[in-house]
Amino acid sequence: MDSVSIWGRIKALFQKQNNSINNAQEPSQSRRSALTRLVAGSGAVALGASTAAAQAHQKEGGSDRGERFPGDPPEHKMLYQLNKDDTEYHKHVVNSAGAMIGKYADNIDIVIACFGRGIHVLVKNPARPVDDEVREKIKSLAEQGVKFHACGRTLTAMNWTKDDLLPFAKLVDVGVADMMELQEQNYAYVAW
Repeated sequence: MDSVSIWGRIKALFQKQNNSINNAQEPSQSRRSALTRLVAGSGAVALGASTAAAQAHQKEGGSDRGERFPGDPPEHKMLYQLNKDDTEYHKHVVNSAGAMIGKYADNIDIVIACFGRGIHVLVKNPARPVDDEVREKIKSLAEQGVKFHACGRTLTAMNWTKDDLLPFAKLVDVGVADMMELQEQNYAYVAW
């Protein structure tokens, strides 16, 4: 319902109530009931307008961005697997995570689980090449709240420790077990 039709309905209610008042036998009683009907009618129109606005907001994707109270847990949870050392693969994963933040803002919790050859994106001095653009995107995602989990077993196999990780990376004992537990917490799982 648009604002023109809302105001038209209010105007019509007003005119109808005015006619009732002018034709009434007992003015004070008629005015009181006319005013009551006018207020009730205006409230119904306003409620219809707010409902229509909320529905339009949802259709435009506004609800995806998550209007919720600060501190409420996000409605959406996403888990990405990153276990390869290919630059194009890395770009797909980080670009997808960025797109999800663009769509859901702070109404999504994203974890990128890194293990195997993918662990190199989370260490200070990787043994395999990591594209500078990918490293910048990972840093930016971390600043936006994306969590990066590093597999402890992979680190051990590479003779690395927690000190070799970038400061925002979280060390988990077994990367695959961490992924399973996150899925048990209703994280949607994506792998390329």
